[in-house]
Amino acid sequence: MNLENYSFLKIVVLSNSLLDYLTAVAVFFVSLFVLKIFQIIIIKNLKKMAKRTKNGIDDLLIDRLYEIHWPFYVIISLNIASRFLVLKSFLQKSLYFLLLCIVFYYLVLVIEKFLDKWLESVISKKEKEGQDAGIVHFMGIVIKVCLWIAVVLLIISNLGFNITTLIAGFGVGGIAVAFALQNVLGDIFSSISIYFDKPFKVGDLIYIGTNGGVVKKIGIKSTRIEMLQGDELIISNTELTKTQVRNYEKIKRRRAEINLGVTYNTPSKKLKKIPEIVKNIVAKYELIDLDRVFFTNFADSSLVFQIIIFANTGDYKEYLEIQHKINIDLVEAFEKEKIEFAYPTQTVYVKK
Repeated sequence: MNLENYSFLKIVVLSNSLLDYLTAVAVFFVSLFVLKIFQIIIIKNLKKMAKRTKNGIDDLLIDRLYEIHWPFYVIISLNIASRFLVLKSFLQKSLYFLLLCIVFYYLVLVIEKFLDKWLESVISKKEKEGQDAGIVHFMGIVIKVCLWIAVVLLIISNLGFNITTLIAGFGVGGIAVAFALQNVLGDIFSSISIYFDKPFKVGDLIYIGTNGGVVKKIGIKSTRIEMLQGDELIISNTELTKTQVRNYEKIKRRRAEINLGVTYNTPSKKLKKIPEIVKNIVAKYELIDLDRVFFTNFADSSLVFQIIIFANTGDYKEYLEIQHKINIDLVEAFEKEKIEFAYPTQTVYVKK
């Protein structure tokens, strides 16, 4: 059947014949039907295939494609059908605008899904390590905001508008905001620096000058430290990154110096025995390495032996316990050998 034989179909309305309108409507419904078939059949099959693979990325992508709703297919079909009509410029631009919006919208949703998946794994890892994940949440929000701003600018640019002036305006406004919030932004960037550089983490024992404590929370603006005295120190991240921080949790091997003073009336035979006594005591402890033990100094009231040991542990409490036992062993060994520890004394000789 040739529709062109019907004269009423040649009637022109708004620069298009009724036949053109019928053709466009037919193309619209056919396009919509094909796209829905694509969603129902092809994506379903792809979803089944993706489940057989160990990689979770394809499952994530197929799930996103499967969740695309009817507005996307309607707008795509309208744009295809519009190719068969002569439309006013503003109508063409409107359809193109809707097409850009819907395509970029679903594209951003897919990117956000992958971003959320990555953030979820990072946050889970941080929480297992006992670390605060607040900065990760903040970074995720910042990335999403920047993503949406970029999409809006991209759409405006594709519509033929010059966005250079707009970006310049954002730049000037951004500089003004940055000046107004420079302290806050400084703390935020410092927290990001702490996150990536990792000079310390939650649970670490750190010293800032003479103040020492355990890191309890690394926030976006400040860090909370529970001091050894029991109080809490709240310090801005900017100040924290500008000062020297000593992290005792990074210590894997501790050096200890023990100075022993024995009395001047200790016989030389006993003095020669002291290094051997020290070596035998230290040898009992697997985590301790003896570096040296020497008679080093004639002090005012004692003969001084210097003992240098290394404790192969990062646990400060364990290190103190071992040093405590070594000191007790030294006292017991000296008592057994009848070697006297010196204490501050002064002998005055009076000549008659």
